[in-house]
Amino acid sequence: MPPAISSPPESARASQATALHADVAVIGGGVIGHAIAWEVRRSGRSVVLIDDAPGNGASWAAAGMLAPVSELHYQEEDLLELMLASSGLWPAFAADLALAGAGDTGYLTTPTLAIGADAADRRALMDLRAVQQASGLVVEPLTVREARTRESLLSPAISCALDIPADHQVDPRKLVACLQEVLAIHEPGAGTAVAGARAGFAVDQRAAALLWEGGRVIGVRLAHGGTVQAKETIVANGLQAASLEGLPGGLHLPLRPVYGDILRLAVPRHLRPLLTSTVRGMVHGVPVYIVPRRDGTVVIGATQREDALAGSGEAAVSAGGVYQLLRDAQVLVPAVSELELLECTARARPATPDNAPLLGRVPVSALTPRRGNTANIAGLMVATGFFRHGVLLAPAAAAICRDLLDGRTDPRWGALSPARFSGKHHVAGTQSPDKDISSTKDLDPQKESA
Repeated sequence: MPPAISSPPESARASQATALHADVAVIGGGVIGHAIAWEVRRSGRSVVLIDDAPGNGASWAAAGMLAPVSELHYQEEDLLELMLASSGLWPAFAADLALAGAGDTGYLTTPTLAIGADAADRRALMDLRAVQQASGLVVEPLTVREARTRESLLSPAISCALDIPADHQVDPRKLVACLQEVLAIHEPGAGTAVAGARAGFAVDQRAAALLWEGGRVIGVRLAHGGTVQAKETIVANGLQAASLEGLPGGLHLPLRPVYGDILRLAVPRHLRPLLTSTVRGMVHGVPVYIVPRRDGTVVIGATQREDALAGSGEAAVSAGGVYQLLRDAQVLVPAVSELELLECTARARPATPDNAPLLGRVPVSALTPRRGNTANIAGLMVATGFFRHGVLLAPAAAAICRDLLDGRTDPRWGALSPARFSGKHHVAGTQSPDKDISSTKDLDPQKESA
């Protein structure tokens, strides 16, 4: 007897006391959730964004590098197509936000310089350049003199410099604020404002569970009471996605937290601009980046650790991480020692076993592989596990979700199936996204729990 999708718990079923109604419910208020919500709105649908602390998770700490070239890692070449596609969407995405009435997103098309501190770092960067060039990416060597002509505060002791003109940046905090601004704008008669939601779109609660009815997801139960009923629900709440009640039985979302420390510093007026390009450095084999902002601040980061500090909570900053970042940044740009330390932040980013996102609809075949069913679970999408690339991939994730809402699918993104870790016999990308589970009577969660 083949396995069946288990029922969601009784508490996850739809109640008659639903407070809000929308076309689409987006769970998660980071950059990804906000970008998806805005794309949904631009499609003419009403949307609610559900999060008890919007913009305060990994997006709050992110440096905002839009870096498909320098973020290419060994054994992650399969992500490159998605990163390049999203990078190509960024100019129009930022311009459309401005046209919609948003303020400054901090989007800058200034280039990136890859800098090596010693001979071993030079070899590592040149080896990576070979991989980048094999993928058709533009990475041009500069002499140290050329690099220091462009960035006069670089150390004269650096071993190499590479110009990466396609890698840009945005300020994630400003970006989220801009997305909130445009989501709060409702044209008269458009029908996009959701009654009972703050600013017509925001629900400042945590999502507790998915709601089910007739074998499909019909919305969200909120942690402190009330529900949101929606034709489509998109789970985009990062690490919390895996613990959401009412997920389809058998769906495995293997998300792990990867913590990173990040520093924000003010540049004294006599040193401005400290840099005009983003610097991504390698210092004795250890990565560090310095991202200059237009407001006279810089962001320094690159630490990664798989465990939270014992007893200190998920947002605890590592003293060793702060020391490492300041030490290595000063090797590349000695004037960093003269900056004012404004903020030390840490957040956990959601990573998957292959470091690629979980993005798309959930195919039944992945959960009940022997049935041969090509349907998807109706009313449900997943968009999480973006790890280092959440800000870069936000426009692509939003566009992919909008296409799926409209019944369109792109075979290029089939390998990102959110159910690719859920069944031994599942082959990602073989599902037919235009079908839904509502036509598969024997998989109705309510029927199976009756």
